[in-house]
Amino acid sequence: MFLLLSVCLLAEPAKCHEERINLSLGNQNPAICLRNSQATLAQWAGEHPDLTIKSWRCVSKAKLQNDL
Repeated sequence: MFLLLSVCLLAEPAKCHEERINLSLGNQNPAICLRNSQATLAQWAGEHPDLTIKSWRCVSKAKLQNDL
């Protein structure tokens, strides 16, 4: 599973991009991803103080590859 984040610069809120975090979860259940993602999001936000997370979602690796 991947967490897909839409993140924007704090100094330029209109300047946004996508970030992907590989959760390396064997289970492809989005509900479990959603439940377990809060700590990962908090850590990522702490490591990127110049960015703000506007939105995020869980996506399976297969779905992500199909969308490319």
